[in-house]
Order: sequence, then structure tokens, then C-alpha cells
Amino acid sequence: MLYWLTELLARYNTDFNLFSYLTFRSILAALTSLALSLTIGPWMIRHLQTRQVGQPIRDDGPQSHLSKAGTPTMGGVLILFTMILAVLLWGDLSNAYVWLVVLVALGFGLIGWLDDYRKLVLKNSKGLPARWKYLAQSVLGLGVAFYLYQDATLPEQTMLLIPFFKGLWIPLGIGFIGWAYLMVVGFSNAVNLTDGLDGLAIMPSVLVASALGVFAYAGGNLVFADYLGIPYIAGAGELAIFCAALAGAGLGFLWFNTYPAQVFMGDIGALSIGAALATVAVIVRQELAFILMSGLFVMETLSVIIQVASFKLTGKRVFRMAPIHHHFELKGWPEPRVIVRFWIISVVLVLLSLATLKVR
Repeated sequence: MLYWLTELLARYNTDFNLFSYLTFRSILAALTSLALSLTIGPWMIRHLQTRQVGQPIRDDGPQSHLSKAGTPTMGGVLILFTMILAVLLWGDLSNAYVWLVVLVALGFGLIGWLDDYRKLVLKNSKGLPARWKYLAQSVLGLGVAFYLYQDATLPEQTMLLIPFFKGLWIPLGIGFIGWAYLMVVGFSNAVNLTDGLDGLAIMPSVLVASALGVFAYAGGNLVFADYLGIPYIAGAGELAIFCAALAGAGLGFLWFNTYPAQVFMGDIGALSIGAALATVAVIVRQELAFILMSGLFVMETLSVIIQVASFKLTGKRVFRMAPIHHHFELKGWPEPRVIVRFWIISVVLVLLSLATLKVR
């Protein structure tokens, strides 16, 4: 909205042309969502405490978590609200990709809200039944995949780019739909599995969003895309605004979510963040680079899969507890040590993914 206003004002004063630059608007989007989060956060936490929307704690988990019982949850509302408002203020609202990612975040956020509401407000320990939750995710995931497939006008938009190799593309054809579906639904759940310690999921999400913003900016610029040997996706550069807004909102949420957490994001935040990031990665055709930078989320998910498969097949557990962050807690690592070391892993993986832009 403010972007359109500055375009109008630029007709009368050329100084307003500054707002036409993606980099400048990305910075404004990040600062806007951050400032909104820091301003609204205390009120929202008090509201959740008044409504007694507190987190239940598993009895079979680390004993140090028992003190977290009752911590306000559903803080993902803060992330979604501030992020989307910043996008609406500074993004180009005529861009279809912007609306697609915003709708994905809202759609998966609604699924998470229903799950959190049933668990925390209605006191239904099972939350949203798994089959209904997965069905809703699948409908949204397939909707995104079908839209992007039918919207593709160039072969590059449905090809899989292999990082570290120049000009190596794999045509997906109709298989693009299944691939995009797996990315969106898979990473939605991956971020949700990671969200088990204070700040553990949100900081890697900020790092990944920042890196994806770079990919979106480069992929949406014809000159940069040609120079770097990555697919040029017209209009994708505007997604840098969304990524910046998510990074700013995430940092604002981390202010309250850092150890010891004053609020948890809940499914409403985790599901929406994972799905939105994956959608951006699919649009800019950087899925494998995204998988690399999101390695922490992948590791957490694989630990659950391995644990379940091992127990069903052999009756034995590979880890003391899954997801894997709980394994290290039960080994005696203090929670802050687990969190910071996992953050360091995310930083390294994000840097490696950014290196794929040049190492070809």
C-alpha cells in the first residue's frame, strides 16, 4: 500500500524513486515487521496469559521442561500478523507470487490455529485429528503445486536446478506437481518438529528466509540470473520483500521466545513458516539449495523417521528421544547449549547454500 503511494508521489518528487528499489523496500519490510513485533509482543503475551492459553508439557520428556508448563502459546499469530502487514505495506500487491506466498502462510497458519485451539483452549490433547490435519495440508500443498505448474510459461520454471553444477537441469514435467507438493507439506511439518526448544526453530527460519531473499532477488533480476547461471523468474524478485518481512518478524518474535521463553509460536507459526519458505524456494527454483540451508529441519525430521522405523522394525530406539534435540538434552546438554550449537549448524548450512550461487 505504501509502495503504491510512493509510486504516486514519485511523479511529483523524484526522491520517492528510492522506494522503487527492492533492496530498500526489503530493509523497510524487515524493520517494519521487527518494530511491530516488539511493540505488539508484550500486549499479545499478556492477552494469552489472561486467556490461559498455556503449553502442556510431555511427562516422558526432559524434566527441565516441566517448568515450562503454562507458557503462553500460539505466538505464531504475532509472526503472521507483523509479517503480512509489512508485506502489504512495502510489497508490490500486483505481483501474483506475493499473494500466493501470503495465502500459503495464512492457509497453513489456519490449520495450525485449529490444532492449537483444540489442544490449548478446548483442552483436547489430540488437537486436530492427524488425518484431517494432513488432508488440509495436502489440499493446500496440491493447490500451490497445480497453480505453479499451470502458470509456468518457460521450461526452466518446472526444471530442477542442481547446485554446484553449471547448466545441470532435470526436467520434471508433470512430476513437478508431486515434487512441489512434497516440498511445501514436508517442510511445513519439518519446522513444526524442530520447534521444541526456546528459539530453536525461529532463528534458523530467520537465517533461511534471509538467504532465500538473496536467491529471490537474484532470480528475479535478468542480469544477475544470467551472470550467476540460475533461472530467471519474472516477478520473483518481489519475494525478497516477503523473506525480509519474515526475517524481521522472526527476530521480533525471538526477542520474546529466546531462553527462557515468554511465549511459544505453536503450530500456527511453525506450519505457516515452513510452508511459506518452501513455496518461495519452489517459485525461485532453488529447492535443493533450500534443502541444504534447511538442513537442521531435515535432520530433525529424519531423526523422527529413523526412530519410528527402528522401533517398529526392531523394537529398539536409535535415539534416547526424538526429535534429535531432545536426544542431546537427555544426554545431559543444557538447553541453551543445544539451541546455540544447532544455530551454528544452521549458519554454516546457509553459507554453504549461498556459495552455490558462485560455485558452478
